[in-house]
Amino acid sequence: MIRRALPTRTCVGCRQRASASDLLRVVAIASVTDSGSSHFRLRPDPSRVLPGRGAHVHPVPGCLDSALRRRAFGRALRVPGVPDPGELSEAIAAVNGGDPGSSGPSRQSA
Repeated sequence: MIRRALPTRTCVGCRQRASASDLLRVVAIASVTDSGSSHFRLRPDPSRVLPGRGAHVHPVPGCLDSALRRRAFGRALRVPGVPDPGELSEAIAAVNGGDPGSSGPSRQSA
């Protein structure tokens, strides 16, 4: 029997490595404003099928807040400026039942 290793990814919020199935994939979607400039917004990709470069984050408010504070999504997704996190924030709040008290994954010592 051949055993396949699960892929691991790094959360852009807490910088912990975790199984890709434990993290939420996020992509940047470009939209053009009336003035012709482009603006990016963060879209969750739970099915992992959207095209483009992806970043991964634990689906908890603490990791999202940390990633936004450090502007990690712009660097990880290689987009200029600060992407709009609105849609991503709503999705993470829905996953957590709107509970802002969830601060992130539990840290276990190895």
